[in-house]
Amino acid sequence: MNDSPVFAVLGAGSWGTAMATVTARNGYRTILWGRNAEQMQVMAASQQNERYLPGLDLPENLEFTSDLDYALSQATILEVVTPSGAFRETILQCKDFLLKNRRLCWATKGLEYGSNKFLHEVVKEVLGEEIHMAVISGPSFAKEVVKCMPTAVTVAGNSTDYTAEVSSYFHNHNWFRAYTSEDMTGVQVGGAVKNVLAIAAGIADGLGYQMNTRAGLITRGLNTIMQLGVELGGHPETFMGLAGMGDLILTCSDDQSRNRRFGLALARGEGVEAATASIGQAVEGIKSAKASYELSQQHGISMPIVDQVYDIIYNDKDPKLAVQELLQREQKEEVE
Repeated sequence: MNDSPVFAVLGAGSWGTAMATVTARNGYRTILWGRNAEQMQVMAASQQNERYLPGLDLPENLEFTSDLDYALSQATILEVVTPSGAFRETILQCKDFLLKNRRLCWATKGLEYGSNKFLHEVVKEVLGEEIHMAVISGPSFAKEVVKCMPTAVTVAGNSTDYTAEVSSYFHNHNWFRAYTSEDMTGVQVGGAVKNVLAIAAGIADGLGYQMNTRAGLITRGLNTIMQLGVELGGHPETFMGLAGMGDLILTCSDDQSRNRRFGLALARGEGVEAATASIGQAVEGIKSAKASYELSQQHGISMPIVDQVYDIIYNDKDPKLAVQELLQREQKEEVE
């Protein structure tokens, strides 16, 4: 195990910034990279990310750069925290570094848009089989992580030793717990589909429905996430853990969730483009709704809430009609 890793964290949005603060506060040299040179200069001068995390001071030892070559020249471990749509492009840009170092972790949630591939499948396509991988996921809002609020996540990887190593770099006995898992598929399914359910929760709350509705939506949604995840090779217990139930409850229940806020905007009658613009950041649930819908159709898994969110986003369906159709479905046993 390398006692003194140097992290290059790629992606200076709210979540990338938050993840960079964890390793920096744990005493590891951490370089946060973003594409926008002006933004990175401002962050370096203020030691804040005013655009995405206003008013929050970042660790004094956290470094900032828009020079990718510099970040890679200093790093021993690469951590990707870009939106899922930029994931393949990002690792292609870093291919030489990764083929040399053979170590990658990411906190990106979602599947590859268009192909519906898991991100670990994308990594194998680009870099081959012989690379140590770890994905970090769980119920964790960026703002609370930066404020050092107690947080727990799951680190899932393809190598027991590397997964434990990555977990140790993030684990902090005072406020940040990192558990390990071998179920990369299940962790990624949970991280992707929960965003779709969060949009549904936002729509339901925006239409004036209350806690009974939300509790039913979360519970039935989790049931279908588990069915799809197991069909795709995930482990059932993963979906009852941090990367499944934990992340789902969090993102469906608090307005810090972009996907939930997107659903609230749709319920107000805003179109997809206007609702996305009002968020000001990537809304992963938009693409995840299409990916989840297509995967459920391909594998014969009934996911009625996902179906309705897909129709609202891609077929301009009235949210009120979507709720009515969910309620009017044929009665069935709960375990089905």
